[in-house]
Amino acid sequence: MQPLHWENLELNNRVVMAPMTRGRAIHNIPNALMAEYYTQRSSAGLIISEGTFISKEAIGWHNAPGIWSEEQQNGWEKVTERVHSRGTPIICQLWHTGRASHSDFLNGKLPVSASAVRHEGDKVTVPSGEEKEHETPRALDSNELPRVVSDYRDAAIRAKAAGFDGVEIHAANGYLLDQFLQSKTNHRSDAYGGSLENRYRLLREVIEACAGVYPLAQIGVRISPNGSFNDMGSEDFRETFLFVAEQLSSFDLAYLHVLDGLAFGFHELGDPITLSEIREVYSGRLMGNCGYDSDEADQRISDDDADLISFGRPFISNPDLVERFANGWEFNPQGSQETWYTPGAEGYTDFPVFKDADSSEMELEESAR
Repeated sequence: MQPLHWENLELNNRVVMAPMTRGRAIHNIPNALMAEYYTQRSSAGLIISEGTFISKEAIGWHNAPGIWSEEQQNGWEKVTERVHSRGTPIICQLWHTGRASHSDFLNGKLPVSASAVRHEGDKVTVPSGEEKEHETPRALDSNELPRVVSDYRDAAIRAKAAGFDGVEIHAANGYLLDQFLQSKTNHRSDAYGGSLENRYRLLREVIEACAGVYPLAQIGVRISPNGSFNDMGSEDFRETFLFVAEQLSSFDLAYLHVLDGLAFGFHELGDPITLSEIREVYSGRLMGNCGYDSDEADQRISDDDADLISFGRPFISNPDLVERFANGWEFNPQGSQETWYTPGAEGYTDFPVFKDADSSEMELEESAR
């Protein structure tokens, strides 16, 4: 629970609220309900927003927020103002879904990717609520990539105007930048494919573009070297991601956010990459994620394998997760997964903090007498 400070970021503790898609941004516009949700969880040392689309082309999840328009920027500003009123920094995760999208999101246009390699995993839920098979994406032409990089920069500009304390570049979980990094999905023969250096090129260019908006110390990057989500996992994953981590070490980033845990699906293509291995090649701040409990998180930080640990699902039903960790209080029941992505407050902002839960139990006992 020790604080951590660097540059303009002052964290009261090392518990980070991980980015989690929740599907409450109707028409991709952040709203008052989302502001309430994030504010409820603002005892976290740092909040990373849910994945936020950088452009219309990036959309691939129904009612997830964007940051390409003034209306979206204004909606996010109401969120950051309320979180900042609690003394908590909040970072915007910049997201492009790439081949994980569907033409139903894109006015009939095919989703784009590094190469025309079809997603063979789970079906995609389109705006109508129907589940459909993924389509073979269109490979982005090399002359389109400067425009994609510009979309990231423009999103960072709007994020800064909306009051975010920085951005996290989402290069994990089988989305566009991960599709360029991994040999499974990148079969290109141009300057963005083939060698490790070439597959890393687009991520590097995105970081450099965002660094024209925010200082590097306010830019994070998220990777998932062990993950199978969105039909990912490359035979050369160890070589790829240890190379990526080493290259990222040359930037003085806010942090490198590594989904090292296996709770989100492990591709089983070799021994998983651990935080301690990343630490050997990456000299900056490290954040671990996925499946941690409080004791394991404390151990990773104590062993200097990580500086921060982010938590996702525990924050869904426990808005006061930090206080529950600190006091050893029991967690709220997780609730139904059926409400994770549905509109409205149910399963979103209706979970009690511990004192409310305790008070409710007392009231029930008294009414039963």
